[in-house]
Amino acid sequence: MIRYVLRRIFFLIPVLFGVTFIVFTLLYITPGDPAKLILGEQAPPEAVQAMREEMGLDQPYLIQYYNYVKKAVLQQDIGRSYVTNRPVMQEILGAFPATFTLATSAMLVAILIGIPIGIISAIKQYSVFDTVSMIIALLGVSMPVFWLGLLLILLFTVYLGWLPASGFNSIKHMIMPALALGAMTAAIVTRMTRSSMLEVIRQDYIRTAQAKGQKQSVVVLKHALGNALIPIIAVIGLQFGQLLGGAVLTESIFSIPGVGRLMVDSIKMRDFPVVQGGVLFIALSFSVINLLVDLLYAYVDPRIRSQYK
Repeated sequence: MIRYVLRRIFFLIPVLFGVTFIVFTLLYITPGDPAKLILGEQAPPEAVQAMREEMGLDQPYLIQYYNYVKKAVLQQDIGRSYVTNRPVMQEILGAFPATFTLATSAMLVAILIGIPIGIISAIKQYSVFDTVSMIIALLGVSMPVFWLGLLLILLFTVYLGWLPASGFNSIKHMIMPALALGAMTAAIVTRMTRSSMLEVIRQDYIRTAQAKGQKQSVVVLKHALGNALIPIIAVIGLQFGQLLGGAVLTESIFSIPGVGRLMVDSIKMRDFPVVQGGVLFIALSFSVINLLVDLLYAYVDPRIRSQYK
């Protein structure tokens, strides 16, 4: 198990290098001069040139990328914000708790809605409940997050006045963002749970358990769901990683001070170090979540655990 984890961590290194190279290149060719943005459009050319030299923007592309990677690896320094002059890691760590809370809340909504509905739909295949559930799940997959967020604001804030439209300071503030972000994930979890359960409940050992006279709840929850969890866990892990990186629109709509909104504001301000650090941080979080999901496979399925050994 330890050797497997170390191997996965080793493979993570080229992934992070690839992410930094792509993002650095895209931001390098993006129009706009951060030095002019900081000093203002009316700043004299001599001051702009001095600022560019101070920030290292006058050096060739490869030299800039080498210096960035060197500082990141040797000093754990991914730069300072052009706007606030604070360390990028400090900016990201200050915004990450809000993003993590939002993603966790959305995933909790998706699990509480998706798994029970998927189980019932599989047990009552082709019933009215199954048909309606799959139609709603299809709508959930197709519905844009920003559109659903605006509809929730219109309904619960403008018309009913029950929930606040912005902020992230209490449970009331978390309800609408979690619903908006978790709706699509709930639909995906529902469809995967139904599909996985349908494969399992047709197996011989399920019929054997039923023939022994075991309760339907025991057959479904212990025998069927326990063996159907692997693909469900895979989907939940991938979706949680996407929620961490895909909360940009939700954070912007509901004014949540998370990593997504920080990156959007940094793009507008041409604050390239914060954008690079945010993408790198999200890529690292996604990779770590995938590793944890793989390790969770071994806990759920003894056959996979024996392969690790």
